[in-house]
Amino acid sequence: NFSETNETNSAEARTHTGAKPTIKAHPVSRRLSYTVNKKGNSKFGLSTVHHTANITTGPIMNKKSFSKMPKWDFEEKYIQDTHPKQMTCQESLRNTADPEFNRSFIPNIQLFMHREHLNMSEWNRLTHFNNPFGFMGYHYKDVKTAVDLIPKTADNFLTVPRNDKSKCIRCAVVGTGGILSGSLMGKEIDSHDYVFRMNGAVIKGYEEDVGNRTSVYVHTMHSTRASLYLLEKYGFKSIPRDENIKYVLIPEGVRDFQWLLGLLQKKPIPEGDYSGIRPWTYYPDNMDLNRFYVLHPDFLRYVKNRFLKSKILQSPSWHVYRPTNGAFTLFLALHACDVVDAYGFVTADYSKYSNYYYDKLKAKVTFYGNHDYNLEMNLWKKLHDSEIIRLYQRQEDTED
Repeated sequence: NFSETNETNSAEARTHTGAKPTIKAHPVSRRLSYTVNKKGNSKFGLSTVHHTANITTGPIMNKKSFSKMPKWDFEEKYIQDTHPKQMTCQESLRNTADPEFNRSFIPNIQLFMHREHLNMSEWNRLTHFNNPFGFMGYHYKDVKTAVDLIPKTADNFLTVPRNDKSKCIRCAVVGTGGILSGSLMGKEIDSHDYVFRMNGAVIKGYEEDVGNRTSVYVHTMHSTRASLYLLEKYGFKSIPRDENIKYVLIPEGVRDFQWLLGLLQKKPIPEGDYSGIRPWTYYPDNMDLNRFYVLHPDFLRYVKNRFLKSKILQSPSWHVYRPTNGAFTLFLALHACDVVDAYGFVTADYSKYSNYYYDKLKAKVTFYGNHDYNLEMNLWKKLHDSEIIRLYQRQEDTED
């Protein structure tokens, strides 16, 4: 496991916010056919249920029934793409000789979910995993009605530029870290074939440091609405709307499936805390839904299990932990691109910089308790040192 040697979890370096799970868990059914021992491990009585035909939905599980992340016989079973990306680039990160990375990396893992990926057997498999890694505590119809509307995209997610003789896909993944303030990395970022951004991707007025192109925008329902509300004062008035942009949704909770249903049906969310919200108004009027993607829970779980398996998962707070949106975005790029350069990600000298590159005054970096920033920071450095990615780092003294 690529993350095992990196499992740092410094309480001193994190600000624990007491984050709560996104989904309120439902009571466990009396028909529940697994047992939980004192150590929190579990054994599902019908471990092959997801391979059987003519089955019905299993009992709804409760995250609070487990004192730490449960372990299933099929934890490491992931859907894989039957039409994987074809290798054409000699300098692709997939050619790395790093044995640890190669043991963990699944090049043809299924990245995106669409209507063909959710039947009753798959539902029963995925209900063993908490969100966003599965559907524990969810109701079948709440997810199924939305997933059934996701179109299956015909083309490859990213393609080699026509005039590129090297036949390589070169990508920049741009985070929002304060390390980019004054970096003058904008032109370099924009020179890549594709530019990935996520969350509050403030661009106007910061082009010299962060560029102005966006090819792939990764988001959740919450990150979209929160960023537009909190960052309006910085000029962030809409999510990126570049021509031919691809939107990628991280389905982190039931609210994301409500958002997805409203977007694909062009109808306001009918009920719950977000009733009345019109998701399609957050995107371009002429958005091509064939350029809208939803990350598969298997991909999200694979990133957590094989690369970012935090020690938080061994605690009663296991169910609040997940990698950051930036981490999921970087791993999406690692599977879609040949060459990946990462900018604005946390580095060991993070205290030198402001929290975000768009901060008007220097603000202390905040580490939230539902993520493990130290684990991510160490992983980015490890991938950089192994020449799997190129991580933007600054050596000069930036303190005034």
